[in-house]
Amino acid sequence: MRIELDEEKCCGGGQCVEAAPEVFDQREEDGLVLLLDAVPPPSQHVVVRTAAHLCPTSVIHVVEDD
Repeated sequence: MRIELDEEKCCGGGQCVEAAPEVFDQREEDGLVLLLDAVPPPSQHVVVRTAAHLCPTSVIHVVEDD
């Protein structure tokens, strides 16, 4: 799994941080998404998919391994 972000569309809702705090954070200056781990370990895959689903502006794109 690899994570890609469309940061320009982020509204700073924070659902991603609540769902997967080891993978996502929010920038201090504007509250927008900050990706902590673009290639999370398998133990984080379920919560990353949940974060992508919860994102109100769909900025989180999960690219699955082949």
